[in-house]
Amino acid sequence: MNILGLSAFYHDSAAALVQDGKIVAAAQEERFTRKKHDPGFPSNAIKFCLEFSGLTINDLDTIVFYDKPLLKFERLLETYYGFAPKGVQSFLMSMPVWLKEKMFLKRLIHEELKIIGEYDKKKVKLLFPEHHLSHAASAFYPSPFEEAAILTLDGVGEWATASIGHGKGKDISILKELKFPHSLGLLYSAFTYYLGFKVNSGEYKLMGLAPYGNPESEQTKKYVSIIREKLVDIKDDGSIWLNQEYFNYSTGLRMVHDHKWKNLFGFTVRESEGNLEQHHCDLGLAIQQVTEDVVFKMAAEAKRLTGSENLCLAGGVALNCVANGKLLKKNIFKSIFIQPAAGDAGGALGAALAAYYISFKQERVHSGQQDEMQGSYLGPESGDKEVVQMSKFYKAVAHKFENFDELADEIATVLTEGNVVGWHQGRMEFGPRALGARSILGDARNDEMQKKLNLKIKYRESFRPFAPSVLAEEAQQFFELSVASPYMLLVSDVTSQRRKNLPENYYSLPLMERLYTKRSDVQSITHLDFSARVQTVHKNTNEKYWKLISKFKEKTGYGVLVNTSFNVRGEPIVNTPEDSYRCFMRTEMDYLVINNYVFSKKEQPAWKEAPDDWKKEFKLD
Repeated sequence: MNILGLSAFYHDSAAALVQDGKIVAAAQEERFTRKKHDPGFPSNAIKFCLEFSGLTINDLDTIVFYDKPLLKFERLLETYYGFAPKGVQSFLMSMPVWLKEKMFLKRLIHEELKIIGEYDKKKVKLLFPEHHLSHAASAFYPSPFEEAAILTLDGVGEWATASIGHGKGKDISILKELKFPHSLGLLYSAFTYYLGFKVNSGEYKLMGLAPYGNPESEQTKKYVSIIREKLVDIKDDGSIWLNQEYFNYSTGLRMVHDHKWKNLFGFTVRESEGNLEQHHCDLGLAIQQVTEDVVFKMAAEAKRLTGSENLCLAGGVALNCVANGKLLKKNIFKSIFIQPAAGDAGGALGAALAAYYISFKQERVHSGQQDEMQGSYLGPESGDKEVVQMSKFYKAVAHKFENFDELADEIATVLTEGNVVGWHQGRMEFGPRALGARSILGDARNDEMQKKLNLKIKYRESFRPFAPSVLAEEAQQFFELSVASPYMLLVSDVTSQRRKNLPENYYSLPLMERLYTKRSDVQSITHLDFSARVQTVHKNTNEKYWKLISKFKEKTGYGVLVNTSFNVRGEPIVNTPEDSYRCFMRTEMDYLVINNYVFSKKEQPAWKEAPDDWKKEFKLD
């Protein structure tokens, strides 16, 4: 049975193919179009899934879209009606799009599929599960659990903004839902906007900013009190009520009423790229603390309703790895599985799995692996032919290693010398995290690596942290982490024996002085609060990456590297050898590795683009 899942028309469009219950291929459209968070119809992702599996559209048993557009339209109309006469401008802007495209989604899907290839329209059935069911399915069915509580959290689907479900075998039942306009995801996005970051893109920046806040300061405590007293009423079961007097997302063109928030917090909305001051950091910490409290309460309610020892998480809020790490420490559940593509891209996969198990009532069988995501390496793979063609086009100079172990040994040496390496191996990752298939790598011991990567490679804000990739068998040598974290979705503390003593005036230091204060012997992946977003690297899912880190350990005694996504700011993660080479040449990266080919920057021909030309191609996120 061949089932194609789709997500589109909001953000992070994607396609995923499931064959007889096995996840065969999945990719986001942005990786092909080079438009970050591309919301368009995922034509390229669909083509990849079909070509990879050798199928045509006629071979598909069904195509499944990740939500119900008519229910979403109903919510839109009822919301505008409920807030009338407010929101006229927003209503007039949104209606033409809905009437032209989203109201007639079946027709639009068929029109787009016809462009991809001719097929018999009568053969292909279209299904539309609800948005939060797609999220729930994306987490539960690939999980290692026969039975689990399921918690989904995002901005909004059709009406639901959060749900608690229960998965057993092939069945999922939704037990409880939180409805729009009350939404933890939209609350967090409101603060993302207010602190000068881009909504639906910059939430992870807000999470990275929070540790710069002072947890002991009266200002942070005051902000927490204001949020709880004025903006959100948090119930014991984790459900929330947002005071719409202060929010504008229901019918307006902005997330909040700026002047009302200024009266609450004492400062205006931060301009994008504006200076970061301590009050911004303290407010970031405050909303992170409130978010964590809601997540803990919802998880406790999921435990109460299901009695399960296992929890599955999905939805955009499940990418808040700080909250995930703290939830794990709470021991509400014995085991937690988080869908690596937890946002809307993962909805495509969840839709396909929901159709297979719920609509077609197929039995669920486990492979016996850690989970069914195959390390999330589900995208395209580059062949040597593509590398050679790219090299000829750009007159690039490469050295090919016949033996991968020799290559790994050479690149491990290069890393010990303080060089930055672009690493392009195997199938591309599905989801927002680079997991060692399309990564930029550095030495975690190097005190200057965090600064170098931010300012000379990624061209992004200097406050943003970097994640470690650590050999799974070495993880507890570096981090207070008792479980595997293959998808970089859990934050854990660096072990106490690796930490340095902080100065007494640490929290009163200027932001950049705090950032560059020595905190551990793996400084470049240790955040200001001694935390790190950990990826455990497993030999069975990514042997080449595991070998590279093992070689690095042989030379240094440290089985850990800095790992950040292979892109510049505003660019989607690279997909093809050409994407990788262009990014390599646009930055101050030292080496590029694609398959068994190694490119040294010193040997490459002069790059003809001006240094800032990438900014014309990619909008800053």
